[in-house]
Parts: sequence; C-alpha cells; structure tokens
Amino acid sequence: MSTNLAMQQEKEKLLAQREQLVQDIELLRESLKGEVDMDVEEGDPDVIEREKSVALLAALESRLASIDDALKAIERGTYGICERCGQPIPPERLDVKPDATLCVKCQSEVERLKKRGLPVQRHRWGHVDFEQQEED
Repeated sequence: MSTNLAMQQEKEKLLAQREQLVQDIELLRESLKGEVDMDVEEGDPDVIEREKSVALLAALESRLASIDDALKAIERGTYGICERCGQPIPPERLDVKPDATLCVKCQSEVERLKKRGLPVQRHRWGHVDFEQQEED
C-alpha cells in the first residue's frame, strides 16, 4: 500500500470520527440547554446528571481538538511523527489511536506532568527537556 493511500485512509478515518464527535457534541450541548430545577437536597440526581454531561462534553471537545491536531499534521506532512521528540509513532499506536500526535513514551511523560499539576507547553516541545521542566 502506498504512503499516500495510507495517509488518505487515515485522513478519512479521522474525518469520520470528527463528524461523529461534532454531532455528539451538538446533541449534548442541546440537552444541556434545558434548565435544571435545583433541589436543596445534596446529591440531587438532575444536578449529578448535568455534571456528568458537562464532564462528557469536555472530554468530547478535547478529543475533537486531538483529531483536529492530527488532521493538521496530515496536511503538514508530519502525521505519524511524534510532535515532542520527532520519532516515528508506531503504526500499531496509530491503528488504536489514529489521532495520536505523541509516541507512547512522550504521551506517558506528558500525562505524568499533568497529573503532577505541572504545565505542559506544546509550543516549547523539542526545545525544552521535560525532565528539566519538572525541576522548574
């Protein structure tokens, strides 16, 4: 299979996922427009469901941004290359997560930084060593 054909197939897969996400986000936003009657009781099921929906919306929007980043990488010709270290992202990872823009090692490091509450600055990738950033 040619590289161009494989790239086109990945782009089509990402575009299909993007379209589904946009529809899901629109439906969820529409459902959140309805008013919730606040009950003074702690643990009101309507409020809890609304909070779950808001959290789901944030996750869907994050996934949409990730897919948009991957589509931009295809346009730039950098799809399949880790944005942080510049190494190829294994095809197995892209099969599982076609919107991946980081290799597994870099993704793990970014998640570790986020978990520790440290800033992750994409615009500085390739210019700052993550271990050094942790010490700051």
